[in-house]
Amino acid sequence: MSDTSQPTAQTAPAPEEVEAAMAAHASDELARLQGELAELKAKSAELADQFLRAKAEAENARRRAEDEVSKARKFGIESFAESLLPVADSLDAALGIKEATPQQLREGADATLRQLTSALERNKVLAINPEAGAKFDPHQHQAISVVPLPADSTQEPNTVVAVLQKGYVIAERVLRPALVTVAAPK
Repeated sequence: MSDTSQPTAQTAPAPEEVEAAMAAHASDELARLQGELAELKAKSAELADQFLRAKAEAENARRRAEDEVSKARKFGIESFAESLLPVADSLDAALGIKEATPQQLREGADATLRQLTSALERNKVLAINPEAGAKFDPHQHQAISVVPLPADSTQEPNTVVAVLQKGYVIAERVLRPALVTVAAPK
């Protein structure tokens, strides 16, 4: 009969075994850390590459934008100039007529003025030409003189009496105010 109640003696691992286990564990840990380091280096290289590509792309976009702005400045007036060419052609044709009558000159000048006005309007350049009696607007009108109104006048003070020279706006920005005469306050 065997006696199982006897305690078994546990022996402490030999120092060589402990050292070998620690060395194996350290070796495993070192291998794990080296793998992690290699993975981080690869990720770092990938991020550095992405950064350089993004930086190059941003630089290219900046250069393209500068080129577009340069071209816009250089050729921005091209459409406006094209719309004025028929006006120049009409003036050349009028000057080419040697024996033009005053009536022909007048008709040619009227037609050329219509072409010019049309060209200006196509390019958003609009005339400021207030009617007599319109309220004086210092943002669009420049008062050249102030005239007293006759006693029997129904015109309000501080209104336009006459336009001496049209003004012009482009895209709601005043290029030149209209030169006007204004009714004096009573």
